[in-house]
Amino acid sequence: MKRKIKIIFNPMADMGNAWRAASDLRPIIEEYGGADWSGTVYPTHATELARQAGEEGYERVIAIGGDGTVHEVLNGLMQLPPEQRPILGVVPLGSGNDFARAVGVPASPAEALRRALIADPRPTDVGWIRDDLGRQEYFDNTLGIGFDGVVNLRSHRLPLLRGFLMYFVAVVQTILLNFDPMKLHIETDTETLDAHVLMLTLCNGPREGGGFHVAPAARPDDGLLDYVLVSHLSRLMMFRLIPEFMNGTQARFPQVRLGTFRRLKLVSDRPLYIHADGEVFSGFGTRLHRLEVEVLPGALRVAC
Repeated sequence: MKRKIKIIFNPMADMGNAWRAASDLRPIIEEYGGADWSGTVYPTHATELARQAGEEGYERVIAIGGDGTVHEVLNGLMQLPPEQRPILGVVPLGSGNDFARAVGVPASPAEALRRALIADPRPTDVGWIRDDLGRQEYFDNTLGIGFDGVVNLRSHRLPLLRGFLMYFVAVVQTILLNFDPMKLHIETDTETLDAHVLMLTLCNGPREGGGFHVAPAARPDDGLLDYVLVSHLSRLMMFRLIPEFMNGTQARFPQVRLGTFRRLKLVSDRPLYIHADGEVFSGFGTRLHRLEVEVLPGALRVAC
């Protein structure tokens, strides 16, 4: 019996350049027996398509696009009960492709597609978040709070740049223009912390922004989330830390704290700016002050 495979494709990934690359992949799909294609046309469309694919009995859902496309597909799959949740495949055609790298997906779209079509799945952890309004969402790679969230917001305003350069320029802009610490009360399953915090990033994978090794020890299948906390420091020191974050050596500085957790709650004295896998969860003008985060071990099966 023919396998049911759904391709969810974001033609606007990588600033609209994904369309050309995806057209070259069609012969590979036919080589492996074909699949049903669905293109996304508006925000969260991939979430709806992924949920519908599970409800219609598809065995695999392959996301072709960037980290944002994978994030939306993940959120659709997680709306389904585990026994109805299809295997996730990823073909990286975005600016960062950090989740794909974290789970071992090849950088070559053609090779990634072959693995997505036939590779055995492995259990992969998923992060779950809920804010003080009861809004819930899932993330597969990183959740950036404070400085990290503002960098993401600024990166969306740089349409002429792509990949790592886009995020690097957004980092420099944020250091110069949005350098405000938060007073956070943090409780995890192992510790309690009160601190003035510039940046808090919660990580399922080790890398974000296409080349910043935020949490080098993070693994997406260890049943834990890692955190990276940068306490209040000077702008000059933050510039000093940029190459350390690129190399993954920032832990040797006293202003940087690393740890792991299964559950976390936090309260902030000021609104929280947050991205989830590079997608805006809480942007400028929002009034979010509280957040809960939890890891869901092995909640997703990923072909890689």
